[in-house]
Amino acid sequence: MKPTTASLPFSLKRLAALTALFLTFSEAAAQDSAVLDSTVVYPAEYFAEFKPVNVNDMIDRVPGISVALNSGATSGGGANPSPNNANNANRGLGAGAQILIDGKRLAGKDNEARTQLSRIAANQVKHIEIIRGTSGDLDVRSAGQIINIVLLESLSSATVSLEAGAVSYHDGEVVPQGSAVYSGTRGALTYLFSAESRSFYESLESREHSLNANLSPNDIILVDQVRDQNNVTFNSNLTYDLTLNDRIAFNALYSETDPPTSLTRSITNLNRSPAVTTWEREAIPSERDNWELGGDYEHQFGNGSRYRFLVIVNEESYDTVRERFTGANRDSATRKNLFLSTSTRNIEQIARTSYNFQLSPEQGLELGVERALTRLESALLMGMPVKGVSSAAHGGLVPVAVPSANATVQEIRYETFGVHNWQINPRVSLESTLLVEFSEIKQWGDVRNKRDFRFPRPKFDYRFDVNAATQLRLSAERFISQLSFADFTASSSNTRDEQQAIVAGNPELEQEKAWRYTANMEYRLPQDRGVLNANVLFYDVEGAIGKIDISPSPTSLLSANGNTGNGEIYGINLDASVRYAFFNLPPALITAGLLVQDSTTIDPIGGFERRIVPYDRGNFRLGLRQDLPTLGLSAGFNFRAGIEGNRKIIDIDKVDTVGLPRTLNLFVEKRGFAGLLFRFDANNVTDGERCRPRKRYAGSLANGIVSEHEFNCNITGAQYIFTMRRTFQ
Repeated sequence: MKPTTASLPFSLKRLAALTALFLTFSEAAAQDSAVLDSTVVYPAEYFAEFKPVNVNDMIDRVPGISVALNSGATSGGGANPSPNNANNANRGLGAGAQILIDGKRLAGKDNEARTQLSRIAANQVKHIEIIRGTSGDLDVRSAGQIINIVLLESLSSATVSLEAGAVSYHDGEVVPQGSAVYSGTRGALTYLFSAESRSFYESLESREHSLNANLSPNDIILVDQVRDQNNVTFNSNLTYDLTLNDRIAFNALYSETDPPTSLTRSITNLNRSPAVTTWEREAIPSERDNWELGGDYEHQFGNGSRYRFLVIVNEESYDTVRERFTGANRDSATRKNLFLSTSTRNIEQIARTSYNFQLSPEQGLELGVERALTRLESALLMGMPVKGVSSAAHGGLVPVAVPSANATVQEIRYETFGVHNWQINPRVSLESTLLVEFSEIKQWGDVRNKRDFRFPRPKFDYRFDVNAATQLRLSAERFISQLSFADFTASSSNTRDEQQAIVAGNPELEQEKAWRYTANMEYRLPQDRGVLNANVLFYDVEGAIGKIDISPSPTSLLSANGNTGNGEIYGINLDASVRYAFFNLPPALITAGLLVQDSTTIDPIGGFERRIVPYDRGNFRLGLRQDLPTLGLSAGFNFRAGIEGNRKIIDIDKVDTVGLPRTLNLFVEKRGFAGLLFRFDANNVTDGERCRPRKRYAGSLANGIVSEHEFNCNITGAQYIFTMRRTFQ
């Protein structure tokens, strides 16, 4: 029997109603359809007075660029809102991206996004486009907007961009950093080679005081932690025009970092009189490296249709050891009481092919398929000073069995997709996507498991240019999260909770699913004075991911990430990017944003209503950039603060409240002698604290018996960064 509207699921009813409304609205708009160009173009001459060094310097001065890049953003962000989100959370390539080079996606994945723009010299740019419409001519799909960097078609030339500088941290540590980029063209070949070294050093100071259930003093814990991390990255991109209709591109990346961490912790027990202090010392050596290779071939046929094939292979390895020592004072903290060794290897292989052609002058169709193989190999060794036979492989301590400690998880996923672009009239467009995902997830090692999944994922993106300045965007899509393989296996816990050494895995975890609805209204102020944007969202979530109870017995509590049930997410995101003149100075670019959102679900452990992690209550953003081209001077600030009581993370025996610190970043930039651009950044100048109040429970949270109140706050201090840059041609 043919289904009627009454027999459709509630979400599909909404979708059918929205589609009917879109088409009705489109017919009405067709009665008055003046031709509008929804693409905003900024030629290179627009930026000439600022003398930019790279593309990032250019787009920082475009009104509304932050709106374009963050349109529709929520604090939940990525594909998998798992509290323990880790590697493999964004497997495969997909069709979405926001930054293109000459209308093309880069032949890479880790090598993509805005970081690549710092490697492109400004003198190679012809113009920058903000694409507000949909088109079958694009390599990507986006419910928001797309930034397209169009490069010059010049004769053979070469450009060298150099950067040198240093970062000073609040504990007195000074670390040099810099980069070198060599790029250019030689005939049909376009090339870019870069090497950079970036400091990710961190000195963290933490203070925690706790109270017993009767509010009497319990203990005070002071922590000093230093992570000495420096990332070294080598990157290359090559593009070669074989013929007028054939193009190939290659991408390569290698990155290495060895971030050793050292930690000292003092614990003062206030339950004894006099109070007794014990000391703990941790040494956490680590090694991490990753590489990526990508290739891309495109052929354009005489009738305008295009065929494309893209392949990407990458791998990341991460090994770390955590050893904890204790003693009566700092110098005597030599008695080992914990050993954790974690080894992980992530492998990804992606192949994607598509064919794009026109059905008519108003309609285009893209058909394609993507195959992605992803594998995580992990091993965890745990040793403790308990009864038994010690082992050298476990740091000289007694081996402790950990469920799912040694595992390999592999997914083979296919995505078949069709994308239909319909320019209904000059002011209205509709992009319809049907993607069907097939995947097989296998796990072997300590636990053997195999599961098959199939998900249809429709998506509709409707755009109406009310006039040249105002655009309405409506979207509806079926969203399927990608599971973090780290949630499948046991892993080492971080050091924020010294009472929890490991995090258990859950091989039965399933994807979170949702219907996502968004409505976006954008208004571009006259004479390029800025952009105002409002985005309203509603997500109907199925199988939200959070902590579930997997305890083997009432006296042996254990939790893992699992599917907690259904829920809803809703909110509004307001953004503004406006040029405004102060005191007869040239117009400054002011950016501001307010995200207010909420979410509801029922916690399976406590049985009460709570928010869906990580969709917190929202945040506030404010920034200013003042350019004085005649002086070669620029200065500004960015401020960000979260709404109080932002996020609660529920576990089987504790509840953590996580808030965003208030951060203020300042910068000043000056063009000096010999074409050098000097810049000084002061980040986190307010030394914003990140606090994490925690309630611990006697037994399960479900019993409701509080055993301890903890109040933990930490700071990482201000960072002062000095850099100087220049481009040679």
